[in-house]
Amino acid sequence: MIDLHTHTLNSDGELLPTELWRRAQVLGYRFLGVTDHVDASNFEMVFENLKKAAQSLKGGGLPHFIPGLEFTHLPPALIGPLTARARALGVPLIVIHGETLAEPVAPGTNRAALEAGINILAHPGLITKEEAALAQERGIFLEISARKGHSLANGHVARIARETGASLILNTDSHAPGDLITRQQGERILLGAGLSPAETQTIFTNAEALARRLAGV
Repeated sequence: MIDLHTHTLNSDGELLPTELWRRAQVLGYRFLGVTDHVDASNFEMVFENLKKAAQSLKGGGLPHFIPGLEFTHLPPALIGPLTARARALGVPLIVIHGETLAEPVAPGTNRAALEAGINILAHPGLITKEEAALAQERGIFLEISARKGHSLANGHVARIARETGASLILNTDSHAPGDLITRQQGERILLGAGLSPAETQTIFTNAEALARRLAGV
């Protein structure tokens, strides 16, 4: 399993980074992206903490621990500048909390995120065809979410991505131990979003390529 959107005690998750990593290890994860919720007040501190966790786990076997950030509920005008500052710090994995149907995310967030050069637009809700085409053009992944609430628009996201050629990725958005899933569960979620078995395999293949690049392996 490859999962590039999870949370720890560094934001609103329930587990320490090491415990999340260990639980993912038991489930057979090969890459784990930890992307705690951040804004201008805490992104530098959170990234430093996650880098320390990643360093401590080197040599511990799989999964590869990838430190990242999820900028969350930002005013759209701040997304570009904060993404640039995070990149300057060396953050390899940047996720933006997209316009999910489950929360009052500011309109314009999806567009601003795609223009900022991020890696993954999480749970993008009723993303438009134009926005998905921009994601395809810029090599940004659109997320199919395993998380309750955020998964409400999975079918729409899958359909729009198919029409535009945008790349999809499956993530859990885990906050608690029970949120992690197996590869088999992930396949069922993708099929439930209306994707074919062949498309499902492509999503996992593309996710591995992205994860390997981010992890430097």
